[in-house]
Amino acid sequence: MPDIIHLLPDFLANQIAAGEVVQRPASVVKELLENAIDARATNIQLIVKEAGKQLIQLVDNGIGMSETDARMCFERHATSKISTTEDLFRIRTMGFRGEAMASIGAVAQVELKTKTKDAETGTKLLIEGSAVVLQEPVAAPEGTSIAVKNLFYNVPARRNFLKTNAVEMRHILDEFQRVALAYPEVAFSLYHNDVEVFNLPATKLSQRIVGILGSNYKEQMAYCEEDTSFLSVKGYIGKPEHAKKSRGEQFFFVNNRFVKSGYLNHAVMTAFEGLLPKDSYPFYVLFIELEPEKIDINVHPTKTEIKFEDEKTVYAIVHAAVKKALGAYNIAPSLDFDGDVNFAPLQPIRVQGGFNEFDTESRPSSGGGGSTAFPGFTPPASARRATSKGWEQLYEPLRQQPAQEERVSSATSGMGLLDDAFAAESVGAGTANKAIQIHQKYLLVQVKSGMMIIDQQAAQERILYEKYSNSLQKKTGASQALLFPQTIELSAADAILVKELASEFKAMGFQFEDFGGNTIILNGIPADVHAANEKELLEELVEQYKNNLATLKLDKSENLARAMAKRMASRSLARMSDLEMNSLVDKLFACQVPSYTPGGQKTLVIMELSQLHELFLKG
Repeated sequence: MPDIIHLLPDFLANQIAAGEVVQRPASVVKELLENAIDARATNIQLIVKEAGKQLIQLVDNGIGMSETDARMCFERHATSKISTTEDLFRIRTMGFRGEAMASIGAVAQVELKTKTKDAETGTKLLIEGSAVVLQEPVAAPEGTSIAVKNLFYNVPARRNFLKTNAVEMRHILDEFQRVALAYPEVAFSLYHNDVEVFNLPATKLSQRIVGILGSNYKEQMAYCEEDTSFLSVKGYIGKPEHAKKSRGEQFFFVNNRFVKSGYLNHAVMTAFEGLLPKDSYPFYVLFIELEPEKIDINVHPTKTEIKFEDEKTVYAIVHAAVKKALGAYNIAPSLDFDGDVNFAPLQPIRVQGGFNEFDTESRPSSGGGGSTAFPGFTPPASARRATSKGWEQLYEPLRQQPAQEERVSSATSGMGLLDDAFAAESVGAGTANKAIQIHQKYLLVQVKSGMMIIDQQAAQERILYEKYSNSLQKKTGASQALLFPQTIELSAADAILVKELASEFKAMGFQFEDFGGNTIILNGIPADVHAANEKELLEELVEQYKNNLATLKLDKSENLARAMAKRMASRSLARMSDLEMNSLVDKLFACQVPSYTPGGQKTLVIMELSQLHELFLKG
């Protein structure tokens, strides 16, 4: 039998390695930025065209490379950082495997210009598909310039798997922001299609955070620091009232390298326990410094996953650091040991629509008469009449039960859209005084077989979702002009997202114009939206859209309709009139899928009379 095992050609081995190292344009950006940091650059410029598909160019003022090093950096497993096995466990630099440049050169056309401080001339290299096309001397400033052109030009299948420019650009922004946050002492700039996206001067961490994430972060940052002999934790956490519905602004750096760690995130979240609204996530940028021997960063090709030698100690210190920061800024609840509870004065308590025995100003003078909740006090005649009238109103719907059931039955006959269980329960137009609101959250509706309970927010979400879906599909969303247009400054990533969705926003009724940079001017909002806190509404909508993007695979219109419906419904928890309650019920049952929200949550449940009877028969 002939031998069938042979060595792969270098160009093919490099392409296979590129499959792990270079997954998309953002992978190239990450490797080039890390190399520039390792070259001790103090000014780094990133130029991108067509979201990196056409060009990714990085220019730095680092130490540069000699002619030999410039050629060697494109060889596989060529590195200046590791010589022995022990070196692998003392890594403090960013790139160290020696695969990045070889992998990039295997799937793109690369032009490299570099010069060291002492050299009279620099070196220019042209690489195409792992092959050196040109190497010659060139006049160049100190540092390195690398231009990666036509990524995946020789691997068309990989190129076809790339997403839209907006999606790929968001990934590039993620990588750029992570490196820029880790090194605030380095100046960074980013240009996309000749438009400046970021221009970040060298500064301190707090100002770098504001420069990247936006000026609204100035007021929400609390400094966090904890030094121990084992490790140190430094950085900033966000105040709970500024928590968002998405996890976007959460950054962990270990020895200045961005990492993803559910374990460390859990340490932070438990420190915030009891302080955050439901399904909200705090902002944080935290740096952990410890000896390289105590971690293993060589876990994943992207080096974003990490293993700690002593995970429990790391967890405990991070948790304690965040808890301490929350307490230092009076964010966490605390006990007041200075006051004497035995002599603390009682504060008057007012109860709307009634009297309170602790409120000496509003309590009526006592008189003779029957027993009440307050011994020796008889309510005035007007109060007794009001109470009696209230009870009569409560029972009034029951007296009208036969007429109501007759109307419900006639309204629901012939619907044919709902199953038999709903056919008798469905509520149609024309019914009155049939719903009761509970805690501004639920509606109770008497139906033939018992009682229907409607989740007010979930019902609104279903109704609004179908409305916005229809508007997006037909591009018929009506708009109301704002009396005072709102100037809204967004983060770079959010600005790109909003501009990408411009036509969808317009179809829903939003009207805005680009004001340059990351700023837009909001001129109009959907006609049915209450004109208040327009800036907050747009920011919440973008946050919900990104949250959906991270957890669901939806097209743009579907995602935006869901996001808008969820955000508007969350604002709808308020006291409703009889007309509004009846209208909500009618609109819900006019929906195509009335019983569930777009996310699958129930909008209503039905309790049969037999179930109600059982509640009173038990025990």
